[in-house]
Amino acid sequence: MVILLSLAIPLILSACATSASSNKTKDNVVARVNGEVITKDELYEVLVKENGKAALNSLIVNKIIELEAKSQDIKIAEEDIQKEIDKLAEPYGGEEGFTQFLEIYGYSLDEIKNNIKTNLNVKKLLEPNIKIEENEIKSYFDANKESFDTKEQVKASHILVDSEDKAKEVKEKLLNGEDFAELAKNYSIDTANNQRGGELGFFTRGEMTPEFENAAFSLEVGKISEPVKTEFGYHIIKVEDKKQAKEATYEESKEDIRNILLEEKLSASFSTWIQDKFDEYKIDILL
Repeated sequence: MVILLSLAIPLILSACATSASSNKTKDNVVARVNGEVITKDELYEVLVKENGKAALNSLIVNKIIELEAKSQDIKIAEEDIQKEIDKLAEPYGGEEGFTQFLEIYGYSLDEIKNNIKTNLNVKKLLEPNIKIEENEIKSYFDANKESFDTKEQVKASHILVDSEDKAKEVKEKLLNGEDFAELAKNYSIDTANNQRGGELGFFTRGEMTPEFENAAFSLEVGKISEPVKTEFGYHIIKVEDKKQAKEATYEESKEDIRNILLEEKLSASFSTWIQDKFDEYKIDILL
């Protein structure tokens, strides 16, 4: 993303603001201490005092971006937003896993989509004035070549249980033809991924515990391991896919580098651009 627009503070403030003018009713109470109540009004006042200026500033920035995009007839296609969601969701095994991750932190997929739309608007507003020369791309590649090399990767799913007997039971069910994903949902104690069939996505060496990693990298695609003991319990591992290590070439890396440099220049340009817009727009602060 080009810029990190705050989601949490505006959401909290707007939620509190809806009830700021209400009386000390039961619904307005957010906590009690020895029977003494703390109300939403009090919470709202504290939030405004501590974070109100930053939150309001974030909302003003969003509004300016929205108005600028509208004035230039910029449209963001749903498929472009979805492409960005797919990139963000990949490490979580897909959109379902990403959505579950967001829910843990109190966000929704729609909030992230709105954030992405704002960033894409910024990109379309500023990109026409940004130039990236061929020699910049080549210099970046020469200085960062190793980071573009493809490391050996494995895509795997697992079922984690707390005993060897349970692991053997799961393995027996797999040998009898039962579905791996369904068994993961019913047996795995890894709550971070059991509901998506135990899917872990792609990983490289050094990301997992040694015992798990050794088993996963030694298995052939489509094969299922015997129980593997780690500090977390006993794993049954299924290898879904593999990617072999590959040395990067300039031509293959060129577009990725162009995007990296574009993001860097957009971030640098945005501060100046938005300050100019603050000076240009009539903004009344009433907080």
